[in-house]
Amino acid sequence: MAGLVGAVPSLALLLLIATGTAAPAAGALALLATILAALLLARAWVGTLLGLEAALRAAAEGRPAPPRAPLLPVASGVAESAARLARSLAEREALVARLRRADAAIIEALPDPLLVLAEDRRPLRANAAARSFFGTDAGRDGADDTADTAAFLRHPRIAGAVDRALAEGTPQSAEAMLPVPVARDLSTQVIPLNPPLSDGGRLLVVLADRTQARAAERMRADFVANASHELRTPLASIIGFVETLRGPAAGDPEASTRFLAIIAEQADRMRRLIEDLLGLSRIEMTEHQAPTGEARLDALARDETAAMAPILASRNVTLNLDLAPATAVPADPGQLAQVLRNLLENAVRHGREGGTVTLSVRSLAAREGSLPPGVLLRIADDGPGIAREHIPRLTERFYRVDSGRSRSAGGTGLGLAIVKHIVSHHRGQLLIESEPGQGTTMRVWLPGR
Repeated sequence: MAGLVGAVPSLALLLLIATGTAAPAAGALALLATILAALLLARAWVGTLLGLEAALRAAAEGRPAPPRAPLLPVASGVAESAARLARSLAEREALVARLRRADAAIIEALPDPLLVLAEDRRPLRANAAARSFFGTDAGRDGADDTADTAAFLRHPRIAGAVDRALAEGTPQSAEAMLPVPVARDLSTQVIPLNPPLSDGGRLLVVLADRTQARAAERMRADFVANASHELRTPLASIIGFVETLRGPAAGDPEASTRFLAIIAEQADRMRRLIEDLLGLSRIEMTEHQAPTGEARLDALARDETAAMAPILASRNVTLNLDLAPATAVPADPGQLAQVLRNLLENAVRHGREGGTVTLSVRSLAAREGSLPPGVLLRIADDGPGIAREHIPRLTERFYRVDSGRSRSAGGTGLGLAIVKHIVSHHRGQLLIESEPGQGTTMRVWLPGR
């Protein structure tokens, strides 16, 4: 830079000295002064440019400007303007970041599940409700493409709503039923975002779980239909005997005693039936929500077998126990106690009188056949068994292999239906094996340890 600044004056002085216009001594002194002045000016400019570069770099990175030597006035003004611009940009960036955090916090706190999709339909983000709904541990800034999420997005109605939203740029809605891991009835809104979000999100998918509301509607309809069908026989029997007691048997103490016993028996049957119907309806309403807590299955089995002593004695049934420590997780202890009670009652009441029932509980540390690690409950009897064609329908409401025998044994026809829905609520499996003349084996697998 010194050469650029002092080149022209130096050449002019040399030309004057060469032509004799300037005295050699005076010309040499002037040339030396010019060179020194050029060096000083070049040094000042280089320092100014380096300081200006440092100030601009610090402003671009959002740092305070480093200490430096005083700059030339023009360069100092440029540096101050750059610093003010950088501070303004930093403040705006901080404001945008705060707004983004506020938006993310609002989305995260929304009670309905929400997904943000990219233009290629890939999940980018999911709020806490969506992560819980789809069973993913993804962080707040991302959504794992889990099997449940992928199944949801591949559903024909949901995929169609997403395609229409992208093509038309207008909000779309869709109703869909997800069959796994438990049936869920969903109402979905797909909202296009224009312009897209900073992370590339083009679609907002908002889910509303209508399972419980629809289950309540079905519960009311099923309760009326089932109750009217199943209560008709005992109610007609009670009315008939009451009319008899009022008429022909009014003065017959022996007949009155016998008829009142039948009325009491039929009334108790109606009570059990209504309790089972209400219990089944409550289970169905919450079946789509996984339970919380845990339950020692072996301890529950001991308690239930102790309570079953009168029934075992009345049927002269021998109960063999093989109980190893096993904990179901997650689990509702009250519901699993009902599973044990219903299965034991079935085995005792419908097995062979004077026969043997075996109850075993154990944990599975490794896969056993089709069953993954977990806990296994097994109840087997040596009764008459069940024909193969009846097995798929055993868990239907009011399905009975032998209606007369089931009613005489005190059954309502709802025991195995209740067991099936409780096991489904616990994300477990119910396996039934039976052959005519070979007894029946019920196995319940549950997640646990």
